[in-house]
Amino acid sequence: MITAKGWALLIGSGALWVAGRLLGAVDLFVLGTGGAALVGLAVLLARLPGPRLDVRRELHPPRVYAGSESRVDLVVRNSGARRTPVFGLRDPFDGGRRQARFLVSPLGAGESARAAYRLPTERRGVFTLGPLEASVTDPFGLAARTSHVAPASDLTVYPRIDQIAPPPHTRGDDPLSGADHPTGVALSGEDFYALRAYEVGDDLRRVHWPSTARLDELMIRQNEMPWQARVTVLLDVRARTHTAESLELAVSAAASIVAASWQRGSLVRLVTTDGVDSGYGSRHAHVEAIMETLASVGLARDDRLTGVLGSLTKPNNAGGLVAIFTADTPSGELEKIARLQWRFASLTVVLFDRSAYDAGVAPSRRGKAVAATSVVRVDSSRPFAVAWNQAFGGQRAVATLGFG
Repeated sequence: MITAKGWALLIGSGALWVAGRLLGAVDLFVLGTGGAALVGLAVLLARLPGPRLDVRRELHPPRVYAGSESRVDLVVRNSGARRTPVFGLRDPFDGGRRQARFLVSPLGAGESARAAYRLPTERRGVFTLGPLEASVTDPFGLAARTSHVAPASDLTVYPRIDQIAPPPHTRGDDPLSGADHPTGVALSGEDFYALRAYEVGDDLRRVHWPSTARLDELMIRQNEMPWQARVTVLLDVRARTHTAESLELAVSAAASIVAASWQRGSLVRLVTTDGVDSGYGSRHAHVEAIMETLASVGLARDDRLTGVLGSLTKPNNAGGLVAIFTADTPSGELEKIARLQWRFASLTVVLFDRSAYDAGVAPSRRGKAVAATSVVRVDSSRPFAVAWNQAFGGQRAVATLGFG
């Protein structure tokens, strides 16, 4: 591949060659021909086999929250028998919009070099890193040979998490109390749930001796908790009610509510207006999958709100519902959301005023009336975390969770 310097020399040589021919100046003609020949020689040198390299790239960690640090460690080893020339490494990021570049000094046979750099994590998303390219140029820098020495990797940046109080516990019978979930098992409770093998740290008073004698292995009684809180987060992602800026605020709010609810021990669920439904769950992998969804969600032109609200009226819904919308949502749609109160034990509506994401708009003095258990209004004077914690200030805020 001809470099920028090589193209400049080639174009200049062509101009000299033409000028020499037109003016009858042999010296210009010779200089132009010589420059073009030098570029041709550089291309031939660049086609020679390059150094044999073993490259290892590691992301620490591969999943982070927006604003957190993620570092890339590179280890480059010369696996050939000869000393390498000076070569460059280029690692593109986010589709080549940004990149990391290095020059590696000559490495002897079996010798290694290390490098590290930090990745930008200021915005959420799933970003592709690489593939890593190694390039060797000729002595004049006119042509280069480029090869891929490490495959592409993905960096997942989760939405920013605010430290907020979890939604209030819902009261009443839980119609899904028999659902299979890991936190439904505890050391205390009235009803027998299951037997399992002994693990280090188990209370020996829970040993089920008849089963232990029959199986010749310590077996532990598990008792089922009679009830576990459930939280459903309904996130509006429709392009007709959102801007890119408002969507970022809404996604961050949804991630914060999911994280706070999960850390308290609730079963959590994410539902979006474009049809995504994660279902209830409390395992680490389930919450991680929700965060992956929130990392990549974008504005949707598909409007499935009516169908989504219909699915939330079915009997398999329970616990608390938190609906996240903007103040641009039509009043009729907010009324439909308010009717879900008969299905859920509690309903909280989070409304983002236009001033929260548009600096040129003043806060609305009179918000839309919503017949919900709680309404959290967010504007330029009250960011989401402040407005939420004021609404549920009697509860403890939780720390940022860690994944990956």
